[in-house]
Formats: sequence, structure tokens, C-alpha cells
Amino acid sequence: MKKLLRNFLLLASAASLLAILALASAYFYFSSSLPRVDTLEDYSPPIITSVYSFDGRVLAEYAHERRIVVPVTSMPPHLIQAFVAAEDAHFFQHRGINFLSILRAALKNVRAGGIRQGGSTITQQVAKSLLLSPEKTFTRKFKEAILAWRMENALSKEGILYLYLNQIYLGHASYGVEAASQTYFGKPVNQLTLAECALLAGLPQAPSRYSPYRNLQRARERQRYVLGRMAKEGYITAAEAEEAALAELTLQPRSAGDDKNPAPYFSEQVRRYLEQTYGEELLYQGGLKVFTTLDIHMQRAARQAVRLNLEDYDRRHGYRGPENILTPTETEIFLAAQKSSWNQPPQEGSIVEGVVTGSDKTGLLVRFGPFQGYLGEKSTPWAGVLGLAKEGAPFRLDRNRNTVWLPPGALILVRIVKTSGEDRPLLRLEQRPDAQSCLVALDPANGQIKAMVGGYDFAESQFNRVVQGYRQPGSAFKPILYAAALDKGYTPASIILDTPIVFKERKPGGKIVTWKPQNYSQRFSGPTTLRKALTHSYNVVTIKILQDIGVNYAANYAAKLGIESPIFKDLTMALGSSALSPMELATAFSVFANGGIRITPSYIVKILDRNGQVLESTDPADFPNGPGEGQRLIEVKRERVLSPETAYLVTNLMESVVREGTGSRAKALKRPAAAKTGTTNDLKDAWFAGFVPQLVAVSWIGFDQGEPLGKGETGSRAAAPAWVAFMKEAVKDLPVRQFAVPDTIEFRPVDPTTGLLTPEDSGSLTVEAFAPGTAPSRFALDESTLRARDFFRLDMENLR
Repeated sequence: MKKLLRNFLLLASAASLLAILALASAYFYFSSSLPRVDTLEDYSPPIITSVYSFDGRVLAEYAHERRIVVPVTSMPPHLIQAFVAAEDAHFFQHRGINFLSILRAALKNVRAGGIRQGGSTITQQVAKSLLLSPEKTFTRKFKEAILAWRMENALSKEGILYLYLNQIYLGHASYGVEAASQTYFGKPVNQLTLAECALLAGLPQAPSRYSPYRNLQRARERQRYVLGRMAKEGYITAAEAEEAALAELTLQPRSAGDDKNPAPYFSEQVRRYLEQTYGEELLYQGGLKVFTTLDIHMQRAARQAVRLNLEDYDRRHGYRGPENILTPTETEIFLAAQKSSWNQPPQEGSIVEGVVTGSDKTGLLVRFGPFQGYLGEKSTPWAGVLGLAKEGAPFRLDRNRNTVWLPPGALILVRIVKTSGEDRPLLRLEQRPDAQSCLVALDPANGQIKAMVGGYDFAESQFNRVVQGYRQPGSAFKPILYAAALDKGYTPASIILDTPIVFKERKPGGKIVTWKPQNYSQRFSGPTTLRKALTHSYNVVTIKILQDIGVNYAANYAAKLGIESPIFKDLTMALGSSALSPMELATAFSVFANGGIRITPSYIVKILDRNGQVLESTDPADFPNGPGEGQRLIEVKRERVLSPETAYLVTNLMESVVREGTGSRAKALKRPAAAKTGTTNDLKDAWFAGFVPQLVAVSWIGFDQGEPLGKGETGSRAAAPAWVAFMKEAVKDLPVRQFAVPDTIEFRPVDPTTGLLTPEDSGSLTVEAFAPGTAPSRFALDESTLRARDFFRLDMENLR
């Protein structure tokens, strides 16, 4: 027996020695190839690039991993305790490895025939996440243990928690506790309650499975487990655990659509610039902070104005019918899919897809997800009376009886009008506009873009019509030509004959083409002042002016105002035949509003790197010693392209468009405003462009494929309402200002019929503005006969 015992001890000792030697050999074998843990002291994970509005509110975020790094001191103690209790109860006692947990996991893995449970400590999880690959092998586990031990010797417990709580994945593209706190609760991590901390701490094991958005009951069960662990470890009392388990959780989903990012088209412009300038890696991983020019208040007003105006236009042209007609089977499949994607009932005011299922005395019955609402038969006057067609019948529109017949299975858009106090939600029929619209606004004094709406819905179309859409401006181009005419010797009182004119052109094949331009009204006014011609947007007068000043001169003049698009150098230029972008027109009009100085539109104020160093800025004070390597001062280029007098005279002419002409809708602002409508001959485009002293805005509406907007859909009717609605809200907090008048401008009483001076006590006179030295010197009473220099412009030299 003694010999047997001695042999056993010898074998055990030998086995132990061999095990130690094997472990030592393995340690030295793997140790040399392991990454250095001291690199973790410079922890610099991929973090979010954030884009901010002018007042510092987040507009958009760009990242492959949505992570916001915060120090441990910003995390509530309950959060740290919850994660430790749930993931590694002995974290503060062990030195990186919990042998009991490893042994327990090893036994389970042997039974399973492979790696099924890790038994990893928090330190080991950090080592795996930051220093090793994620594969499940015994070799990786051994490396993980070595690194964990080294980390415990190199870093403090707080330092390890800092890495862990900022690195860990917690579901819904959120990495780290700060990003997760915003994703689930819409607030920073330092404001979390005990109940919220416990819910987050329950996510690491299976973020998707325990997501409160996917299964709130399962998430609450996991939360209870975490609270129980916290009580067992002595971090909280049993009573506190029970109170937290019963506490109401208010989830705040980040995916709030346009309400989360009210400026998606603007943000996309910024994103493209960042990617082009700094590259994709820095954009999505570098944690840039980008401060922009956008005004959130103005942007929301612009978005609402564009959407409501488009919807109003769409309703004027009637109901086009349901999006589809589903079979009973397709209806059930659609509603089941809809139900599974909704965590809560849609709110009042939201628009959802619904399926017509029948009718009763209240109207048509419409199902959406698990809910059923009703459409009153006369609830949608713009579409007509709503009636239920027979099952299997097609959609039918009876215009004689003003009735819309919708069959069961009709897939329609409805707005939730009212839910409270109703057995069933009250609905209203809606439809997505086929037309598109855009609006841009900028500060003429510095070129900063304050609002940009590139279309009806960014989710449906990312095409930014403000900068990518090139359309004919129609008469909105006329102020540019009238400015050119003023610099060629015309004055607001110049008389031009508004009479028929015919142009003939011989084509290469010998065919003669005749062009007889018309005014929109199809009438002519005879002798007309330049002011009246712009006020009422006379086409023929503008063509005659363009013919006089020259198309090459006019095209070059437009270019210096900021029109970069190619200009057709023919007389159709007078009718706005050359396509340009709304941003170009806004740039040109800002020259008038800014006293003749052109400033290139801008949308970025400052860019910081993840460490707070300024990379770009418009403020020279950010570079007291000049820009260093990798830094750039954004120079706001200011160039005088018009005299102050010409800029004022054009502005003054455009004020007349608002007071007496096609831009009269802008009078609703109840403050000085200058504007011009634009309508193409075939009604394919409608524009309204104008400004107050502090803000320039351009509104456009039309179809992307160029279909006509319809009878009567001019700039005044189709585009102006969006401009007015936006401007009323945008300038609400701006002081009322008059347009600045240069000291050199002369005002004289003139006869509106002849454009000559008239006594101040004359019965009919107009006080007209003139650039210095251009006012008439002769009186209308002294002239018995007017002599024309040519058939359309009077001899102004002889009249002075």
C-alpha cells in the first residue's frame, strides 16, 4: 500500500510538474505574440461624428459603431454596480481571472463537446474585445487569460471599467453605455434611474433578445434578474430592488424620422463634404464635431411649409386612387406584418397605411395593424364623398356625383385625426404628392444657409432639388436682366413700348420659323415704365430690353451674380429658358439684398476632431498663430459685383412686385419685402424668390419628370404659399427693417405715363428712385410729342 501510495504521489507530482511546465511553455509560447496591454492607455475607439445646428443641437450622426465615450465619473454608481453584479460579481476581488467561473464553464463545455460558455470576467471581455479576435477556441481563451492578468497589473479597476462600459455592444447599433442610454431612454447616462441602469446591464448577454423594443416583457424579466443580483451583492436593498422592478420605463426610440433630424438634405450635403475632405474612415470612426449654419427653428418652418404646400397643391388636383387593392389573404399578411413592426399605437397626426374592410353608419372602416378606425363619408371634401364599392370591384371615381368608390382591400393612406374619446380612431384620407418641391433660405450678409428642404420626403427621394435640381426659372430670372439694364443706362422710369413683336429665323434646312412672344395675360399695355414691366412681369418688354442690352452682356452679368449654369445666349433668356438651381437663384438674389456684394453660400462654421482641436473654422480667432498643419481657415469670400445703387434699385423694383404685382402674397409678412414670381410657359415649373433685409428664400415646385403642374398653377399660386408660410415663421423674431437706401440715391416725382418729371402738386405722380445723374431733367408738361430712338425704347437722352 505504501509503495502504491508513493507511486501515486510520484505520478501526481510528475503530472503537476508536467502541467506547470506545459502551462509555462504555453505562456512563453503565446506571450511573445500577444499585443501589448499598455496600448489600452491610449484607448481611442471608433466614435460618432456629430453634426450640429448653429445653436448646438444635434442634427445627424455618422458612425459604423454608434459610440459616445464618457468617463467613469459621469456614470451613476448604480450603473457600474448593475453591470458588475450581472456580469462579474467578483470583479473588485479577482486579478483578471476567476478560476471558479472558468472551472464551472469548462465542465459545461466538456459536456457540450465544445466552447459553449466562456466564464469570462469583465477584464477578459475587454481583452477579447480590444486585443483579440472573437472566435471561440481554447487557444483564444488562454490568450485572453494572460492578457487579463497583464491588464490587471497595468490598469486600475476604474480604468478597466472605463474600457468595458464604453466598448460593450448593447443593441440597436449602440456601443457603450452613453450611446445605449440615448438609444433606449433619450437622455445622457448620468441621468439614468436605478430601474434604467438595471435594464441596460441586462443587455450584454443577448442585446437583441433582451431589447425592450423587441420584447419588453423579456427585457423586464432580465431587469429583475439584474436587480436581484444587485440585492444579493449588497449594492441595494430588497425593497429598492422591488421598487425599481415596478417602476415605469419610458422608452424614447431614436428612430424618430424627421423629428430627430429635421434637415436630412442639409445633413447629407455636410456628409458628402466630410467624406470628400477627410475620407470615409475619419467620417465614420473619427468622432468629428461639425458645427453648421443651420437654424433649427427656420428649418422646421421650411419643412412644414414645403410639405403642407405640396399637399395642398396635390388636393387641388383630386384623389388619384388607392395605392393597391389587396386580396383577403394579402390583407391579413399586410396587417400582421404591420402589427409586428409597431411597438405602440400611432399618434394623432401621424400618417399610416390602412386597408378598407367595410362600412357602417359612421363611414368606411379601415384597419391598420391591430387597430380599426373609420373615415366619415364626407370627411375628405377635396377627394369627394367616400363610398364602399362591391368586393372585387375596381376603384372608381364618379366626378359627376363627386363620389370616390373604394372596394374592400383598398390600400390607402390615412391620417390619425383623433383617438381620445373615440371607440375607434377618427381617420382622414391622404395621398402622397406626385409633385416635388424645395426651399432654401440664407443670410445675405454672410451667405450662411439657414434652411434647406430638398424634397417632400428624404426617405423616399434623396435627390436634393436645391442644389441638384436644374429647372427653368421663368420670370424669376427677370430681376437679373433688369439689373443688367439699369447698369446699361435704363432707369425705373424708362418707357418701353409693350407692343407685339415678331421674330423670324431661317433654320439650316431653309425653313423660316416665326416667334411671336406673348405676355401671360395675352394683352399689351403700350408705353410702359420699366418698373411697371417688372411689377406685372411683362414678357415682351423684357425681351425688348434684352435685345437692346445684348444677350452676351446679360449672360456675363448673370454669371457675376452667381449663376454658374450655362445660359442660352438668345432672346429666350428673357423668359428664363436656361435651367439653373434654386441655390444659384438664391445666391443671385442675395447680391441685391446685400447691397451688391456677392458671398458664396456656406453651411459649415467649424469642425473639431475628437480631441477638440479645430480643423476648420470661419473664425480667425480659432487660429491665433495662423492655421497649423491639418488646419484651415474657411474664408468667406466677399466680392462687390454691383454698385450699391443698382442693388438698391433692383430691390426697390422688386418691392413693387410685392406691393402691386404678382408677388402680392408676400404682403402677408407685414414688413418690407422684395420678391419675384416665376412660371414657365408650359407651367412645368413654378417659383417664388424674394427677401427681407435679413433673409433670402427661394421656393420651387414642379414634377421631377417635367409634367405640367396644371391650369393656373403659377408661381403666385403654386410656389408662393410655401415661401410666405416659411418667411412668416422665420422672421417672426427678427426686427422689422427697411431696405437700406444709399445716400447717393435720388428721388424725383415723375409722370408714370411719360417717365418725365412732374410738379409735386400734380394729380398723378410717382416718386421714383434714380441712381445719381440718371433722373430726367425735363418735365412732362413741356413735351408735346415723344420721339422714339427705336421702336421699343424712347430717346432718354433728349428727354433729360
